Amino acid sequence: MLPTILITLVLMWQCVLLGYTYTLAGNAADEAVRAATAAAGDAAGACEQAGLSDLPSAWQKDATITCPPGAPGYVTADVKLEVPVLVPGLIGFPIPVTGHAAAVREVKD
Repeated sequence: MLPTILITLVLMWQCVLLGYTYTLAGNAADEAVRAATAAAGDAAGACEQAGLSDLPSAWQKDATITCPPGAPGYVTADVKLEVPVLVPGLIGFPIPVTGHAAAVREVKD
């Protein structure tokens, strides 16, 4: 019975890490696009820096934050994070979790 309980706990922990990574990706995308909407100069740089700032260090090293130009007057941010395998910071699944956000630009260039 003990192996069954341990396997169940490991699978549940992996599901928790997957859900937490989705939450982190969405929040990082929101923070990134919020910073880019208010940036007057280098919106892409502000976007990437803000997206990385709130991520835990275990997720920062493999994070990819892009701020492609959206439609006129809009700012978008895409975040890709790797889901860690059991222990954050060691190895991750090869399939990334993505987060996307968009907002109206507040500052005219």
